[in-house]
Amino acid sequence: MVDRESGIKVVTIGGGSSYTPELVEGFIKRYDSMPVSELVLVDVPEGQEKLEIVGALAKRMVDHAGVPMKITTTLDRRRALDGADYVTTQIRVGRLPARILDERIPLSHGLMGQETNGAGGMFKAFRTIPVILDFVRDIQELCPDAWMVNFSNPSGMIEEAVLAYSGFDRAIGLCNVPVNMHAGIAVIMGVAEDRLELRLQGVNHFVFATDVLVDGISVMDEAVERYATIASDETLAMNNFVAKPYSPEFIRGIRAIPCPYHDYYFHTAEQLAEELDEYATGNVRGEVVGRLEETLFETYRDERLDVKPPELAQRGGARYSDAACNLLASIHSDAGDIQYVDVKNRGAICDLPYDSAVEAACRITAGGAEPLATGRLNPRIAGSIHMIKGFERMVVEAAVTGDRDLAIAALAQNPLCPTESVAAAVIDELLRAHAAYLPQFCC
Repeated sequence: MVDRESGIKVVTIGGGSSYTPELVEGFIKRYDSMPVSELVLVDVPEGQEKLEIVGALAKRMVDHAGVPMKITTTLDRRRALDGADYVTTQIRVGRLPARILDERIPLSHGLMGQETNGAGGMFKAFRTIPVILDFVRDIQELCPDAWMVNFSNPSGMIEEAVLAYSGFDRAIGLCNVPVNMHAGIAVIMGVAEDRLELRLQGVNHFVFATDVLVDGISVMDEAVERYATIASDETLAMNNFVAKPYSPEFIRGIRAIPCPYHDYYFHTAEQLAEELDEYATGNVRGEVVGRLEETLFETYRDERLDVKPPELAQRGGARYSDAACNLLASIHSDAGDIQYVDVKNRGAICDLPYDSAVEAACRITAGGAEPLATGRLNPRIAGSIHMIKGFERMVVEAAVTGDRDLAIAALAQNPLCPTESVAAAVIDELLRAHAAYLPQFCC
């Protein structure tokens, strides 16, 4: 048990992740306002080698910074959680080989293969949700006052599952997409990030900025026009796929700024063609990431390295960990600032379910994340948001119950799936491929 007078205990489940050095850097930068006395990095036996490499780098980073933060590594999750103040989760059940199957199997059927959308996102949810719910049960028993911040994908569906099946109300989902949107829109508007706020409507990886405020004043009309005229710009783009340009007419027509992942839905044919080329050449994103990870971990092994290396920025989820540190620091200090996270709707969007997860601008205090009300959905985007929210809720139920029929029905209604027969074929092949990680479906 950590002495609360001397600092804070943070537990990171999935501590062998390549993102962990960014997390460590974030806690180092914020040490004066959030004195983390112990950071416990937890992983599974299959990830032990990476955990040891990352743990050693984390210790060198802390020593270099001169910060009295103890770094501990362990495979014993329950022992680590005892007495934790904050828990972060950044896991990949099945590791990269599972991701590659999520991408390649749908593509073999002519269906989009992507980690967090469509069939790939569904199966990542199937593998991850039961494991996260196990974590939550441990937290409820061992450190019930801790806040849990999850940035495992698909973070919105995981938040949905925690809300629906655990009764735990101290979990917050986090994604770097709205964080990057905020930074990019600030650039487009030519203002400092701390002067700009967004209002969001939607769900994780299917969220729109529906208002832009500078110094508290709405400038949405100007923001839409500026974005419409540079819609081919890379300001809001992600590192993990190539964004296609939107027409000015489309942006003006919806009067909203889409997140980068909308490319998969609004440029489906173009994105699918690109992914099929990657499939044919052994370059689906999981395969590319595997090569990046090999390089990163070789860099991490260098005993002379004692800071976060710049190569980490090449990973598609860069800024996740820094955003997590920012969120935890604001909870710890009762900051009252605005951040963009996945939480219970609570009527913030009045025509989405009250108890469902949404991605929203939230005020962050010691009481957690309170979503800022945006009223009814913008009617120009409402239909698509309702469709994806329905898909998410079906996926979460199937993940918990192991209902194959529900899984097929969910995928068949997803806009990325052309027919229910394709949905059934893809579901069955992915169920066979991931059987070791899907015991709920194996009866």
